[in-house]
Amino acid sequence: MLTNVAAVLLDGVHPFELGVVCEVFGIDRRDEGLPAYDFAVVSAEGPSLGTHVGGLTVSTPYGLDRLEEADLIAVPAGSDYVTRDYPPELLESLVRAVDRGARVLSVCSGVFVLGAAGLLDGRRCSVHWRQAEELARRYPRAIIEPDVLYVDEDPVITSAGTAAGIDACLHIVRKEQGPETANKIARRMVVPPHRDGGQAQYIERPLPRSQCDTVGEVLVWMEQHLDEEVTVEQLADRALMSPRTFARRFQQETGTTPYRWILRQRVLLAQRLLEATDETVDAIAGRTGFGNAAALRHQFVRSVGTTPNAYRRTFRGPEAA
Repeated sequence: MLTNVAAVLLDGVHPFELGVVCEVFGIDRRDEGLPAYDFAVVSAEGPSLGTHVGGLTVSTPYGLDRLEEADLIAVPAGSDYVTRDYPPELLESLVRAVDRGARVLSVCSGVFVLGAAGLLDGRRCSVHWRQAEELARRYPRAIIEPDVLYVDEDPVITSAGTAAGIDACLHIVRKEQGPETANKIARRMVVPPHRDGGQAQYIERPLPRSQCDTVGEVLVWMEQHLDEEVTVEQLADRALMSPRTFARRFQQETGTTPYRWILRQRVLLAQRLLEATDETVDAIAGRTGFGNAAALRHQFVRSVGTTPNAYRRTFRGPEAA
């Protein structure tokens, strides 16, 4: 049973990510019939820590010895966590916690601390999409899932940027104390009671055209004609290449195939239209080259992890179904 929780901080901690952990586990809600956790904020670098917010500091009487009794240790994000060194005593405490059966949770860039402790080796993990490449470079034995909100590889739980930490915390509560408790805490926080960890992060993926020397003009044309059916042979003709040479150059310069590239661009266009217009899903399917709502829905769910209507409600409110 989860009863004892500690959030461990380093200098430069981000207050929001710390606040997420404090809100879920640090507030006594026994008067509402909810569990109260023995919660502490722990410093790995002295009694007073700076944050990335000018003039705001965090003070705590608790040092690393407080981690020895925790059932769950949370590591919120912080400035320069991606590149800095970490106190060896902190890394050793995290490893000991996992060895004795405790859980560890990272929020956003806190995952780099877990990586430095060796806790990501051979495990699936999540991270903010902007930091996925760097995490892979620094910890090549980690199995990174850059698109998802959080990953539960018990006893190591990792979450992506900012609000995904809320989802991961509520997931742990749901797992330990059941959905009713998690739902009540979520209602108090005025957040959705459950977003599945496999739901995709809302990622903007701009095309790196600077590296597309020989197919760049074709890419521009493809973006302008997403509603049309095109073949590799037609694209190769526009590039004045044979289909085989075009396919090879396209893969070299974009990192994907023409089919996958155009499919991703169609989904991105559908996302923008769902966010910014009142067009029906059928109309958007026509404008994006999917042809009909069923085809759009199928590819949208595969790529984004949710339906077009649910995606639109996320950005425009429940009335925009």
